[in-house]
Amino acid sequence: MFNFLFKNKVRKYTFSGGIHPKENKHYTEECPIEKLPLPKIVYIPLSQHTGKIAKPILKVGDKVKVGQLIGEADGRISANIHSSISGVVKDLKELPHPLIFSRVLTYVIENDGEDIWEENIKKEFVEKDFSSEEIIEKVHKAGIVGLGGAAFPTAVKLSPPKEKVIDALIINGCECEPYLTNDYRLMIEKPKEIILGALLLKKALEKNSKNIRLIFGIEDNKEKAIEIFNSYKKEYNFEVYTLKTKYPQGAEKQLIKAILKREVPSGGLPFDVGVVVQNVGTAYACYEACYFDKPLFERVITVSGNGIKEKKNLLVRIGTPVKDIVNYCGGYVGEIKKIIFGGPIMGVAIYSEDMPIVKGTTGILFFNERDVLLEKEKDCIRCGRCVEACPMGLLPCELHKFIKKREFDKARDYSLLDCIECGSCAFACPAKIKLVQSFKFGKQEIWKKEKK
Repeated sequence: MFNFLFKNKVRKYTFSGGIHPKENKHYTEECPIEKLPLPKIVYIPLSQHTGKIAKPILKVGDKVKVGQLIGEADGRISANIHSSISGVVKDLKELPHPLIFSRVLTYVIENDGEDIWEENIKKEFVEKDFSSEEIIEKVHKAGIVGLGGAAFPTAVKLSPPKEKVIDALIINGCECEPYLTNDYRLMIEKPKEIILGALLLKKALEKNSKNIRLIFGIEDNKEKAIEIFNSYKKEYNFEVYTLKTKYPQGAEKQLIKAILKREVPSGGLPFDVGVVVQNVGTAYACYEACYFDKPLFERVITVSGNGIKEKKNLLVRIGTPVKDIVNYCGGYVGEIKKIIFGGPIMGVAIYSEDMPIVKGTTGILFFNERDVLLEKEKDCIRCGRCVEACPMGLLPCELHKFIKKREFDKARDYSLLDCIECGSCAFACPAKIKLVQSFKFGKQEIWKKEKK
């Protein structure tokens, strides 16, 4: 009897701390990816990545094709930018950016309705053996960045210092933010392509080590994806780890801790413990870049929330305005109180339907009066729930106290800079204190002081 009870039990890996918000993935997890009709006009910022803004290489009046380079990476930590439609450059000017709270030099391109692609983008898959250097160069040319939201240039991530020996590549299929299902649908619909992309990422890292474990980490609320990837693991020689559904399971440091029991040192990066982490969407983009020479000019996003009539997973061209997506999804339900780029915990609220989709946009959430409760902030009651929730083992209540008193040196001593801004502490706080905003302010003040 006991064997019967436990023979199918699967170990679920996790980390300490974290929270369990309502998932709300049921709205879109069974929605296949649809192609959004091409927009009449796109707004393509030259900053869609961590690092230096790309250099514009076209002028107003120039004709462009789909996949044509329009912004060139400027320096090592930067990324190429490509046109997502064919048409004419109507303007190049500074416009509001949806994620970085400032105006950024942006191409305004009008669609000619032809959808003419660059000639070098291949139409059919042809198997080929690439060298590490070829993979990194193709990824760089394609302008690929981390598609889990961080948008760090992938070619840089594939080029750790020579002295860093990499022995594990983790492909992140957690998608732990509520509502979002774009990665899940990609895993369901394009598993082999993601695997081939992951093998390319592994090959690119082999200049640092020849014995790299390829690991897929997937949360246990994605049973169908786990089943599919387990069916391929012997054929392609990779491992699948089933992770406990918990936020922020998909954060790099927490993922590494859960799977490999390694702790990234304070101020360090994953390669300091021999690991590189890439998102499943990034792996798919690398597959397209290498086998098809296709730049990153479109991505899958989730459209959800009670404020939108039709909830969907969409393949969207970069630069598409939000209003085009609203129209395609049937319009609003009720009075819209908040539009969020990304998930509800770490996402960024935007103020205009003219804001464009960028490479780091994982989803758009539309919240009406049913979703948004503006609760008044109260005094800290020292309950310790924020401490229990913090996945980094910090003391959020103490950090907030120091920042309120403008004691930034003390906040630094208490490891404020190790905060990953996941929002677990604020979610757990019964006093509804805006802890993440406090910590972002504190970090900015510390960095200002260091620059002087």
